[in-house]
Amino acid sequence: MPSDTIPRRLFARAKERPEAPAYLVRESGSWKATPWRQYAAEVMRAGKALMAMGLEVGSTVSILGFNRPEWVILDVAAMAIGGAPAGVYSTSSAEELKYIVHHAESKVLLVENAQQLGKALKVWGELPLLAHVVLMRGTEASGDPRVLTWDDFLTRGAEVTDEAFFARLDAVEPGALATLIYTSGTTGPPKGVMLSHRNLTWTADVARRLIDLTPWDCSLSYLPLSHIAEQVFTIHGPITAGSSVYFAESIEKMAENLREVQPTIFFGVPRVWEKLHAGVSAKLGEAKGLKRAIAAQAMAAGRAYHDVLNRDEIPNPLLTVKHRLFERLVYGKVKQAVGFGRARVCVSGAAPIGVEVLDFFAGLDLPIREVYGQSEDTGPTSFNLPGRSRFGSVGPAFPGLDVRIAEDGEIQVKGPNVFLGYYKDPEGTAETLLEGWLCTGDLGKFDQDGFLHITGRKKDIIITAGGKNITPQNIEVGLKRHPLVAEAVVIGDRRRYLTAIIVLNPEAAQQLATERGLSGPLHENPEIRREVQRAVDEVNAQFAQVETVKRFTIASRSFGIDTGELTPTLKVKRRNVVENFAREIDAMYAE
Repeated sequence: MPSDTIPRRLFARAKERPEAPAYLVRESGSWKATPWRQYAAEVMRAGKALMAMGLEVGSTVSILGFNRPEWVILDVAAMAIGGAPAGVYSTSSAEELKYIVHHAESKVLLVENAQQLGKALKVWGELPLLAHVVLMRGTEASGDPRVLTWDDFLTRGAEVTDEAFFARLDAVEPGALATLIYTSGTTGPPKGVMLSHRNLTWTADVARRLIDLTPWDCSLSYLPLSHIAEQVFTIHGPITAGSSVYFAESIEKMAENLREVQPTIFFGVPRVWEKLHAGVSAKLGEAKGLKRAIAAQAMAAGRAYHDVLNRDEIPNPLLTVKHRLFERLVYGKVKQAVGFGRARVCVSGAAPIGVEVLDFFAGLDLPIREVYGQSEDTGPTSFNLPGRSRFGSVGPAFPGLDVRIAEDGEIQVKGPNVFLGYYKDPEGTAETLLEGWLCTGDLGKFDQDGFLHITGRKKDIIITAGGKNITPQNIEVGLKRHPLVAEAVVIGDRRRYLTAIIVLNPEAAQQLATERGLSGPLHENPEIRREVQRAVDEVNAQFAQVETVKRFTIASRSFGIDTGELTPTLKVKRRNVVENFAREIDAMYAE
């Protein structure tokens, strides 16, 4: 009997519901659906093409580009023939692309467009194993015989029989390498996380049960597919449940596409939710008189209603009546306007999210379920479930996993979703996998009800000149609760006291400037600085003297991916912030 794998499940969906929509792409002003039958056929054609091009069991392909059907088709095709895909973030430089393609030893690279092709051409001379670059649909051939259009690529497999393809698919072992997820490089060069077919299917099965994912659900694919979380929501989960995926046109058009699609399932990193929070909050702030009073009552009722549901209790009749009333007056209108008119599961992950953001959306009848995990355990370690959620925590342990806190406070995980190890890195694997336990590098604690709370990163611990160990994350999360603060990085390793680099929330800062008639660069404005100082003072009051921020600098610009302070998934690269703002940091410690 053939092994249970994600590619095998795709062909099962094609038999069960051949004409049902598998994925949708916006073309000529409308969303065009591709059925499961055609999706499976495209994967088979791509798999046969790879076989014809000499990809053996264990070979890899690399993929560079925004979320597109071709991205997913090649990903699943590579797995189907016993190979492994390796995604590359679309924001990567030519050098970063070279590193991953070389490290993964890929013979084939799929790129989205001419711009991404340019990166490949720039470094191809240093990639002796790379034989072909394939272009996604819509990009003309370059004239280089090594560069293939998508259609040219698919025709390469014309001589490979269906039987040969299915023989490779049937031979895939559940414990074999299925995909390489390259880490975003917050602590050094990216590492290739090796995930098995069993890792993927087990995680998809449990996730489907937890959120009751069905063929009638749909999601919007827009976050980087190089990240395991987006792969779960775009590839493994939908293939397992038979649900539909809409591919966003671009990250810039995500908000517009969200309003059009009205997905039932939505995953966002904290920055996405924070931007939505800022936009909706500003709109609600424009309400006057009776409308303002109704909105305030609605949000209070929404928070109370979901607080009860999160404890798996039944709201009292009065609260239920209020909820139904405000659904007609407020919730339904706001959700529809943003793109959540049909949303039933909203998830946040990849980085910590502020409690006030979760509280805000619960007040609008949009409870956000925070998930915590890492690439090394296929995405989830813990999850705030419907009926078992607690804001400020990252939920109870994911069902089927053993999660423990080591003596030094590190979160450790054991279970069917823990990875095989790091690709070509036995030393790194040995440091991270101890007797089957994944050492996450995160610090945490369980409360008395079994909810996991993240308290920091082992490698981010600041040791002051006085020898005090301080976890900066708690301070930074506190600072980011203020509407003016978009990012905060606490400094102080081997220093006498703590300081912080503050990045302003541009929308909130501009709104304040407009209201008060402020002029000039906002980061230099004394009134803006006084507001930030108040935020710092409020946070300082919650900590011991040695943990207080003595000085801060408001950055003259936002952190960026291109400037090196953010990973493609918008995590802060602390080391790069320290390097890029060294002059400002030194000034805060100058006598």
